[in-house]
Amino acid sequence: MSENDAACVSEHHTAHDVVVSHREIGGATVVALRGEIDLLTVSALTERLDALTASPRPDLVLDLRPVTFIDCTGLGILCRARNRALARKGRLRLVTESAFLRRLLRATGLRDVFEVCACLPEPAPCRTGAA
Repeated sequence: MSENDAACVSEHHTAHDVVVSHREIGGATVVALRGEIDLLTVSALTERLDALTASPRPDLVLDLRPVTFIDCTGLGILCRARNRALARKGRLRLVTESAFLRRLLRATGLRDVFEVCACLPEPAPCRTGAA
């Protein structure tokens, strides 16, 4: 790939392509990710996840279901976010249905490091006062 090709790819492949949104579900911050998590998105994605894991006891859920590719740099971002959450007595979960990602976690020895779920956490039940 020439420098011009690389510049064109990086111009159109940013963390804005990867981080879709984040919202609260059942007390956890759910971050929806999509596309490719790789060297071209590492800086902005790391910055975003660092901000979300900066508070005490972060409960972060990364929805990776729409992710189409992840490389070793992307795995490093996930490890960094997990380590930051745990250092602050928090939690990080990955949501994926991808057999590829599950195999990748197993092959890299990370299967037992991450809490991997097939679906998002349930919203907290509504509390009503006693009548």
